[in-house]
Amino acid sequence: MGGWRKSVTDDFSLRLAAFDWLKAHEAAYQGVFPFAVLQRGFDFNGERISLASMQGIFKPKSLRIPISIRTAVGGPYPDGIDENNRISYSYRGKDLQHPENVGLREAMKQRIPLIYFKAVTEGRYAATWPVYIVGDEPANLMFTAVADDPMVLQNQNLITSEAAPIRRAYVMQTVQRRVHQAAFRERVLDAYDTHCSLCRLKHRELLDAAHIIPDAEERGEPKVSNGLSMCKLHHAAYDYKIVGISPDYVVHIRKDVLEEIDGPMLKHGLQEMAGAKLFLPTSNRHRPDREALENRFNAFNS
Repeated sequence: MGGWRKSVTDDFSLRLAAFDWLKAHEAAYQGVFPFAVLQRGFDFNGERISLASMQGIFKPKSLRIPISIRTAVGGPYPDGIDENNRISYSYRGKDLQHPENVGLREAMKQRIPLIYFKAVTEGRYAATWPVYIVGDEPANLMFTAVADDPMVLQNQNLITSEAAPIRRAYVMQTVQRRVHQAAFRERVLDAYDTHCSLCRLKHRELLDAAHIIPDAEERGEPKVSNGLSMCKLHHAAYDYKIVGISPDYVVHIRKDVLEEIDGPMLKHGLQEMAGAKLFLPTSNRHRPDREALENRFNAFNS
């Protein structure tokens, strides 16, 4: 009995360490982790622990039960977040007794938290944790999972509390928004070959996907042609109407800012951008929508 208790304790300690590692590195990767980083993992008690592998359901050697589930872009399984704000996740193959399927079934029985890696572009994943398996449909070869608030890791009673469905629905809605935003950013940055469209800065961690038509508006769709890859300085300047982009892809700087006298950042970072042409995606279908630019440029001039 003592050995069993220790294995359970070590399992949970490792999972908490994995969650902590993801949280500590989330900002550095803008919430989207490259597969190589997940596969490399982290050190735990002198052992290297991977968080993902080429298999969608992944269990490190030191654990009895999987630590993560992963979906891929264009994968062979109909995985995703359904209309009920739940994660649908396919069995490994068709064998109900495959060890990976048995592992997820056991995770459901024991209420063991997992990590869900959702592909936002090829090889790049948004991470969500803790995630719990809450349903098993052998007839459909499908599991159902939900994300929950990390506070349940400190108070297991919250998992089955009366408020759990409401809390989980809110968490899942937040997850969907975050995944959609991350996917938009990754697609836009990829289209611009990881360059700021104004200054050509190439450091991905310093780049944002700026909406032309804000996403809160009806036409503010999360498609690449409604986005601009911008460094954080130029994104802020665009949002605060210091920078404007005309429909012919020319950069404009607000008149009063052009007349200011300040340090080198103002001069080289903004004033010298006036009249420059945008760095554009190679693909015509990814280039900024001219009508959307015109609407935004009219607001800049108003």
